[in-house]
Amino acid sequence: FRNLGLSLAKEDIVQLKEAYKWIIHPQLSEELGVPADGKGLFEVSVVFAHPETDEECHFLATACPDCFKPAKNKQSVFTRMAVIKALEKIKEEDFLKHFPCPPSSPKNPCDALEIQCNNSAVFVAGRYNKYSRNLPQTPWIIDGERKLESSVEELISEHLMAEFKADSFNFSSSGREDVDVRTLGNGRPFAMELVNPRRIHFTAEEMKGLQQAINSSSDKIQVRDLQLVTRSAIGRMKEGEEEKTKTYSALIWTDKAIQREDIAFLDDIK
Repeated sequence: FRNLGLSLAKEDIVQLKEAYKWIIHPQLSEELGVPADGKGLFEVSVVFAHPETDEECHFLATACPDCFKPAKNKQSVFTRMAVIKALEKIKEEDFLKHFPCPPSSPKNPCDALEIQCNNSAVFVAGRYNKYSRNLPQTPWIIDGERKLESSVEELISEHLMAEFKADSFNFSSSGREDVDVRTLGNGRPFAMELVNPRRIHFTAEEMKGLQQAINSSSDKIQVRDLQLVTRSAIGRMKEGEEEKTKTYSALIWTDKAIQREDIAFLDDIK
């Protein structure tokens, strides 16, 4: 390209994973009899091994030793991000000493080690009221010891996990209350991410039935407006938490009458 007076921008270079998708998607679609959608809710993850090229990036450790530092829970220092960092630093002439352009073709095909099929996460949101003064929002465990037998999170999640048949979940809410504080009124917004659910489609009536099941299982909490939402909706639930203000009302009793001038000092408290 350079000899022809042409150049490639970074966005013109096709990533290997994208080229792989172009090849494999039509084959999977034909084999399974369904259209392939790279942004679909059903994911097929394939892990490959290719011993012939396992060590091809090891020379980068000499060119950029600071890029490859051992880290906890990492089986290899040659992570994707470390290799990218090294490639950004290495000189072109040094790189071409190890990799000719165009590169030579591999002699052996790669092997598929593992294939996993997963559903993308499903998000359920709603509002909860808490009527107990002895119930934390999330499990209260200190040094491995449970302090209270249940929590708002657990009372809701046990029903959602059973119906969606998910591997795990992540609970979040718009703020939280102390263990001995009730949550009344319209309730506190909450959301739950259900990871790899086996069931993902629920009608509005089924969600209403699930809400009733949660409410009838305990007198400590009630949920309302239970519904399926998108990931972006979860982000909006957290918006404004840093700027919002709260108003507290308290009823007090005194043994003598209080005049306005007696509490004027409260106006100066910040």
